Amino acid sequence: MSRRNSIVSAIAESFKVIDGTGSYQTNIYNNSSNKLKFWDEVNDFPCIYVVAGSETREYMPAGFAWGFLNVCIKAYTRGEDAQSLLENLLEDIEYVIDGAKGVIYYDTTNNYHTDELSITSIVTDEGLLNPYGVGEVNLLVRYQVM
Repeated sequence: MSRRNSIVSAIAESFKVIDGTGSYQTNIYNNSSNKLKFWDEVNDFPCIYVVAGSETREYMPAGFAWGFLNVCIKAYTRGEDAQSLLENLLEDIEYVIDGAKGVIYYDTTNNYHTDELSITSIVTDEGLLNPYGVGEVNLLVRYQVM
């Protein structure tokens, strides 16, 4: 599996801790995937879909390079107050990302991990799709390219 796919899979897996207990406001029932679905294709709510976007590289001396991977996180909810449900889910996503402190292990065999996770934007449908709530979190992931 490529590093891009491994990173996306590890991020999707990290969201499975969102279970409505403790600091989490939402229970996603392990409904987090590294495949993209649009809101009209989704049957189980709430859910999270994570996909890789564009990537840039910064080459340093001695053959060292940073990879900067854009990751799109789609969050979907459904209910009478879809926007409130969506806002709670987005806060839970932020909580997971902030809790990782920039480090998510995406290959434990080789000890590969991310070095930085930065939320670059959060966008919602602003209630236009009620009773559905659709949100997008864009994440910039910095990792070492070997």
